[in-house]
Amino acid sequence: MSHPLILFCYLVAAVLFIVGLKRLSSPKSAASGNLVAAVGMLLAIAATLLDREIVSFTGLIVAMAIGSAIGAATAYTVKMTAMPQMVAVFNGFGGGASALVASAELLRRLGAGEPPEVAVAIPIVLGVLIGSITFTGSLVAFAKLQDLMTGQPIVFPLQQVLNALLALALVAAAALLVLDPADLNPFWVVVGISLALGILLVVPIGGADMPVVISLLNSYSGLAACATGFALENHGLIIAGSLVGASGLILTMIMCRAMNRSLANVMFGAFGQAGGAGGAAAVAATGTVKSGTAEEAAMILEAARSVVVVPGYGLAVAQAQHAVRRLCDQLSDRGIDVKYAIHPVAGRMPGHMNVLLAEADVPYEQLVEMDEINPQLPNTDVALVIGANDVTNPDARENSNSPIYGMPIIEVDHCKTVIVCKRSMNPGFAGIDNPLFTLDNTMMYFGDAKTSVEDLSRELREL
Repeated sequence: MSHPLILFCYLVAAVLFIVGLKRLSSPKSAASGNLVAAVGMLLAIAATLLDREIVSFTGLIVAMAIGSAIGAATAYTVKMTAMPQMVAVFNGFGGGASALVASAELLRRLGAGEPPEVAVAIPIVLGVLIGSITFTGSLVAFAKLQDLMTGQPIVFPLQQVLNALLALALVAAAALLVLDPADLNPFWVVVGISLALGILLVVPIGGADMPVVISLLNSYSGLAACATGFALENHGLIIAGSLVGASGLILTMIMCRAMNRSLANVMFGAFGQAGGAGGAAAVAATGTVKSGTAEEAAMILEAARSVVVVPGYGLAVAQAQHAVRRLCDQLSDRGIDVKYAIHPVAGRMPGHMNVLLAEADVPYEQLVEMDEINPQLPNTDVALVIGANDVTNPDARENSNSPIYGMPIIEVDHCKTVIVCKRSMNPGFAGIDNPLFTLDNTMMYFGDAKTSVEDLSRELREL
């Protein structure tokens, strides 16, 4: 039984975790929420070190120093556009660490001649199983996001049958390991199948579903940590893992609801072919496309009384958030009402657009969620769509044959005028045509998002 002071430290850490998560729900308080949660984790780590017999503080300090250096270097060097990949890697490392710790606990007990009882063997097996799946699944997600492998769904005949058979074999091996932990043969089977399933479960998922996948893998990493916490009888790890697992699952369901899709459909539907360099071939829009210049777009914006900016992944790729903020500042200085419409799955991970705009010091009160902004769009003069594609596609509302039919969108087509800033007519992650581009009230403004917005800003100053 842990010392009461240690338990009190875990309790305080848990409170800090919860407060941190609460503050992470708003862009305005997210930075301080992250700091609060980090202090809670530091307290939990310190309590654990005081509660356990440490074999070598030297080795522990060296490992912490190396990890901290890597983390600090990563935080300063990774671009905001690569944040989804970094989150995927962190999820994988979290799952892998849980699997290794659970495995070490099993081997330690066996080496001491004390095979774990069933109440301990079950969380050990779950920690290894979930952690291993999370590790390889996250690496595949990283490879897809980083264009190291195709972003399209990878499918083959009898794929789901193979997955089902592997899952059954995994359950059987896990049961054997729980019943007889001294026999390591089922342990290696659990490890091998879990690593394989992590790959097989993620490769058929396409680019459009990556926000859901990242959230789900985040939940898996928390569940793996929670199971390992039970195996180690560590209250801090149990609490932290439970919070991560629960919050990740809630976020996953929010993402699914935002896409009007079930979690099973995401995991087994093989939808979401990625566009662009690493994805499907371009699908040309049908109808007449009207393109305009920076001068024409600036004249439209100057005459407007209200402008709604809809950011997408194209904005993130071009690192155009600062240029967009400067343009919007110009519009605001002219007395134009400016708002940013944020779709829940814009970008490649939940909250991607919020983070980018916060980095550019965009006022928080100008960020408006999809459900709130849609009723205002019919009375909006101009919608400026920057690098967003699928989240503004009217087919999601009108075309029952479309793969994204039923997915809630930002209904910019209801605005009086739409300016779409885009590199080309290539499709988005879903790999499908967007009829918005050919509507009578739409003007296409082609070019790199950052360069185009800067040109637009210059033209606006000259008017």
